[in-house]
Amino acid sequence: MPLSDNQPDDFPEIQPVSVPDHPVWPELTPEDKRRLEETIREMLESLNGVLVAHYYTHPDVQALAEKTGGCVADSLEMARFGTRHTAQTLVVAGVRFMGETAKILNPEKRVYMPDLAATCSLDEACPAEEFSRFCDLHPDHTVVVYANTSARVKARADWVVTSGIAAPLIEHLAAKGEKILWAPDRHLGRYLEMTTGADMLLWPGSCVVHEEFRSVALARVTRLHPDAAILVHPESPESVISQAHVVGSTTALIKAVSTMENKKFIVATDKGIFYKMRQAAPDKILIEAPTVGEGATCQACAECPWMGLNSLQSLTAGLENKTGEIRIDPLIRDQAVVPIRRMLQFAETLKKDDKD
Repeated sequence: MPLSDNQPDDFPEIQPVSVPDHPVWPELTPEDKRRLEETIREMLESLNGVLVAHYYTHPDVQALAEKTGGCVADSLEMARFGTRHTAQTLVVAGVRFMGETAKILNPEKRVYMPDLAATCSLDEACPAEEFSRFCDLHPDHTVVVYANTSARVKARADWVVTSGIAAPLIEHLAAKGEKILWAPDRHLGRYLEMTTGADMLLWPGSCVVHEEFRSVALARVTRLHPDAAILVHPESPESVISQAHVVGSTTALIKAVSTMENKKFIVATDKGIFYKMRQAAPDKILIEAPTVGEGATCQACAECPWMGLNSLQSLTAGLENKTGEIRIDPLIRDQAVVPIRRMLQFAETLKKDDKD
């Protein structure tokens, strides 16, 4: 994997991530959907629970979270919501690190997921033991990890960040003269290097969805829609980011669709985000950015196969069987909560500064 020019030669050997086939759920009739929604609603009430869903999950799951008083958000707001809500059970529709973060911040609550197999290629590409050993080799670096990591990796970090808060936090650390060890997404890390000028070591991980976007194909689609604004998540390759009008977190991209004057948008991130984009700007035209799957067989095709494990069917089965409960070793939790709370406190400081 190509790395930033200043990368050391002592990375551990990381095994390639095995990407599952995207699940294909049977098409639901309106009656089936209504029945499942009612069943899930009843189970949430019996558990004193609330449903928290990520922007990349199926639109049916996002809609149900909204209907039942839950939350549809990015991983930072999902974390905030879980700590604020009075429910004793958090049902997290997303991928496993999101459920783990909810449990870390709410150890007194039960946390369930539709399917514990819903992992993340970034998480899988950053094994805790290898990462900890690499950190030990660079003790003069401040360790900053992306939220898309396991509880054990977070426990080894000084800071945890989401894509929405990564840039201001890296700028803050760089201004203090700190050298940064960043993991696991090398594309986001490289983007932060370029935009902040920070001194960073980049772990060689990547997201299977964003890795599939291709600059040549994107340029071709742009020629077909020259009036469209290109929206890109910073986990994408540098050649894709260089063509963007807006580079930002999921929340930032949704805001761009609603606030920019363009009528068309080419969107280079997981297409689950279209549900919220269409809510925010129903009159706008949204175009999926092309992936390597154009004319070939792709791994992700702008849709995370692990996020795809979240559906009304899997949510019903998971809650009925209680098979998706998140459990974390208390020692790991006590270590991991420190950098997560630092992130949340830093985010609150930014919000206060913006208001002032």
